Amino acid sequence: MLHRKGLENYTTRPEFLLLGFSYNDNLQDLRFTIFLLIYFMILIGNSVIVLITVVDPSLHSPMYFFLRNLSFLEICYTSVTLPKMLVAFLTEDGRISFLGCAAQLYFLVSVGSTESLLLTAMAYDRYVAICDPLHYPRIMNGGLCVRLVVGSWVAVAPVQVGQTYQVFTLTFCASHNLHHFFCDIPPLLQLVCADTFWNQVTLHTVVMLFAVFPFALIVFSYTQIVRAMLKMPSALGRRKAFATCSSHLVVVTLFYSSVTVVYFKQWSRDSADTDRYLALFYTVVTPMVNPVIYSLRNREVRIALQRLLCRK
Repeated sequence: MLHRKGLENYTTRPEFLLLGFSYNDNLQDLRFTIFLLIYFMILIGNSVIVLITVVDPSLHSPMYFFLRNLSFLEICYTSVTLPKMLVAFLTEDGRISFLGCAAQLYFLVSVGSTESLLLTAMAYDRYVAICDPLHYPRIMNGGLCVRLVVGSWVAVAPVQVGQTYQVFTLTFCASHNLHHFFCDIPPLLQLVCADTFWNQVTLHTVVMLFAVFPFALIVFSYTQIVRAMLKMPSALGRRKAFATCSSHLVVVTLFYSSVTVVYFKQWSRDSADTDRYLALFYTVVTPMVNPVIYSLRNREVRIALQRLLCRK
């Protein structure tokens, strides 16, 4: 079934075969164990961040409101891809249905775009806190924070519905072997038996809109933050300001560095291995290390976690 010749429409071939890993070697049990542990670490670590930012009154501020939503997004992000990978390791079968692939792609790009906008909102929060501290409570009020988070979700939905529809109304070739760990746009376009010029234009436009432009806003925010920090009279004040931004900076660097490379470079079979491992990095590794980054580099989170553990 997976090796018939000629062109076939997706309606007669309603499934793809994910070939990110080989499913016929002796490493399936090891891979399953490793990725199951990683998934548990992501769920537990990010759930702890959500919990302590809800129950600890000292963390009821805009900064931790955004962090709570970021942790929730990380749980959603990995839950789109890792469960399917775990099932494939157990069954040694990487097949995914046409509708399942479309749903996975939609949720993947939607959650990723939402995370990009949320990271931008977090940068704006730090900009106001450091560059305009006297007006911070008035500007970053509860209503604005909720609107920024809701807007991050709502803004991406129609765009990603359209992009997903555009990809899955194309005609795919006879081979539905997807050389990736999950359904993503660049490897899917490699299987299309038609001109994908407008799909490439759409992809790069969406990346500009939801990755490059937000990243430019983050860079601008931190440029202003650095200027404000250099004007601070005391070294203690500068260190304290940097401490509130350092965790966010690390997360931004991890997220955007891999996303930009994957979606802006030309996907090719020669670079498929590098590209798919970069994709695995921002969908699995980054969500796993984010709770560690925020707990180890943030004194208030560490204290809140200690209080929670002592209380239990």
